[in-house]
Amino acid sequence: QVQLVESGGDLVQPGGSLRLSCAVSGIAFGLNAMAWFRQAPGKEREWVATITSTRVTNYRDSVKGRFTISRDNAKSIVYLQINSLKPEDTAIYYCNNGNYWGNGTRVTVSS
Repeated sequence: QVQLVESGGDLVQPGGSLRLSCAVSGIAFGLNAMAWFRQAPGKEREWVATITSTRVTNYRDSVKGRFTISRDNAKSIVYLQINSLKPEDTAIYYCNNGNYWGNGTRVTVSS
């Protein structure tokens, strides 16, 4: 059974930081590219960042320089470090391996 479980979301002030985690089981994690998506209230889900099996990373323009995706293959976890948070980063953040989704973790940026 494939499971993706996100965690780390919280209410933070603008300018703050968070590290999101996605624990993955049931797949050959090290062989999979992993991605983070987000869905803001009233908006469609959008892609945020991807890390390939060879650790090549790619980001949407609006998060470049603030977000960092990384992976720990020994633990089967993919991370998203989010710095300099802005109110427009408020969303539910999901991880994805191309086929499966987790239930998401909520990030709220507000003063």
